[in-house]
Amino acid sequence: MAEIKKMIGALEKLDARNMYNNDFLLTWEKSDDEIAAVFQVADILRKMREDNISPKIFKSGLGISLFRDNSTRTRFSYASACNLLGLEVQDFEEGKSQIAHGETVRETANMISFMADVIGIRDDMYIGKGNAFMREFAQYVQEGFDEGILEQRPTLVNLQCDIDHPTQSMADMLHIIHHFGGVENLKGKKIAMTWAYSPSYGKPLSVPQGVIGLMSRFGMEVALAHPQGYDLMAETEEVAKKNAAASGGKFTKSHSMQEAFKDADIVYPKSWAPFAAMEKRTNLYGDGDHDGIKALEKELLAQNAGHKDWECTEDMMKLSKNGSALYMHCLPADISGVSCKEGEVAASVFDRYRVPLYKEAGFKPYIIAAMIFLSKTKRPEKVLSEILKKDRKRWTK
Repeated sequence: MAEIKKMIGALEKLDARNMYNNDFLLTWEKSDDEIAAVFQVADILRKMREDNISPKIFKSGLGISLFRDNSTRTRFSYASACNLLGLEVQDFEEGKSQIAHGETVRETANMISFMADVIGIRDDMYIGKGNAFMREFAQYVQEGFDEGILEQRPTLVNLQCDIDHPTQSMADMLHIIHHFGGVENLKGKKIAMTWAYSPSYGKPLSVPQGVIGLMSRFGMEVALAHPQGYDLMAETEEVAKKNAAASGGKFTKSHSMQEAFKDADIVYPKSWAPFAAMEKRTNLYGDGDHDGIKALEKELLAQNAGHKDWECTEDMMKLSKNGSALYMHCLPADISGVSCKEGEVAASVFDRYRVPLYKEAGFKPYIIAAMIFLSKTKRPEKVLSEILKKDRKRWTK
């Protein structure tokens, strides 16, 4: 318990007061202390579970799960996080709701929030829609609370939108912190966030945008690379530039995977769709133009096929720092010769990093739990200390 007490002491020095009764939508909306507090609480919760201490702060309540896209890791990470803190999870399936009958966002937001403590939303498919939907949803939840409809105001957690994937980038960052032995060791480290070939199209931009928007806050050199035409949202690049300048780091952009990989300490090769194409797809869906969507898909697959050399191969890895950079991916990766004929990463590279990749994914449940914990406890360090004193066993061995 001495280690956990020390971790709680470090948490007490961070100012995370504004996270109380607040949502988590974009990492760059949070202060440095608030980001650090999420990491600290995530590590404390993980250590408590390792030591068989139950960190449940709820005796009842719901964690509502609203996924508008398919998911494995984030869906189960959210369910695990809610369960860890004592909440039951209820999936909200729009296809089985009254939305098909014209139910408004205002009504839905209030009707699913009775006795709910947190609402996790994933809405990443359409540019200009996902994050806007989350903010509209949060506005109506707040309105319901202010009008006395809801006894409590549920916290909204962004489980991926069109702009950011905060639970993923935060889990990635905590993995990096542990790998390099502490946040103090990250200054000057180079991370290559690069596009990689995929035989599919339409992958969200939120992972690379989340990575450059967060990693640039730690004094690191963030090297973004992609083929011509595969641009990210301009505003997220501006966030990265601003963060890099403030942290003493560096943000660069090129159209060369080799240049980005050169002397990189961390590599993150990941496919995504061009911003302009995703914007066009959003408009086509809005217009119900199914023929236009099919034509766009064909065009984008052909465009991707022209960049099959953007693959994380053994030769590409040799360009990195000492030929042994930390390889990262949000998963699932398109593995050449395994999940597809040609893809993002060579099978030998992926297999060598498989265990670290799975460990990287394992940080996400604790990151989500920490976001919920900090939004529901006014003095998190005090609550954690009380949990420690009670020493409630999670299960009897």
